[in-house]
Amino acid sequence: MERNLLNISPQSEVNATDSELAEMLLNKALRDFQKEQILKRIDQSLQDRNKDEFLRLTEELKNIL
Repeated sequence: MERNLLNISPQSEVNATDSELAEMLLNKALRDFQKEQILKRIDQSLQDRNKDEFLRLTEELKNIL
């Protein structure tokens, strides 16, 4: 009943929920991609024995998790 007073149809509520879920999914996919890229760069910094780069990248990784 309150939905009708606000001119919000049940379908628009479903669309909003779908949009929120899609946004959450995209955000997770982006975080996963960023994590994988940072992990590759961390591995490279270990191979290069680059301590400064390793420390910087591990901080970056902490920030996205």
